Amino acid sequence: MRMRRKPWAEKEIKENPDFVVPNPEEWKGRWHHFFGNDQAIHIEIGSGKGQFIVNMAKTYPHINFIGIEIQTSVLAVAVRKLKLAKEEFSLSNICLIRENAARLKEVFASQEVERIYLNFSDPWPKRRHAKRRLTHPAFLDVYSSIIKRPGEIHLKTDNEAFFEYSLNSFADYGCRLRNISFNLHESDFENNIMTEYEEKFAQLGKKIYRCEAIML
Repeated sequence: MRMRRKPWAEKEIKENPDFVVPNPEEWKGRWHHFFGNDQAIHIEIGSGKGQFIVNMAKTYPHINFIGIEIQTSVLAVAVRKLKLAKEEFSLSNICLIRENAARLKEVFASQEVERIYLNFSDPWPKRRHAKRRLTHPAFLDVYSSIIKRPGEIHLKTDNEAFFEYSLNSFADYGCRLRNISFNLHESDFENNIMTEYEEKFAQLGKKIYRCEAIML
């Protein structure tokens, strides 16, 4: 569900360039310089309100995290969440960018990213919209161009049909699949960090599907 437009969102983003990187394409091939270290770079495509990416940054300080979100109002909420987290935990390994997933090659150089998270992406259930799914081969081509081998794509969704589509898409692309779960919260998978959507779905008793696709 699309968030209602927040009139203060654009101002919030522009006034916080330390949290939302302006002109991220200028850092292409230089993200390690941006963070000031040589730590691995993980990105979340569609970071929403930021709960997952912020908690990942707190949990794994030895990794650099970049949250990517295109919707202005949603991104502004994530900015406020990140500001509070940075003040409390002095986080230096996370930033946000406002960008479309189709343009990732403009933002990241070849082999600059080690892991990609796709959490509760829009399933685009109608067949005519298949090319918009973030696990469509066209998007896998984009990921393949920026990911360091062997690179990982971690997917979580509540939509069974989208999950099945994604498994087939990954397999057809030549990815190796592992840690496949058709009911994540009933599995023995450890250290799961939840998104806002995931918490909501879990409370409703909905199944969460998860897998890891390895690009070799």
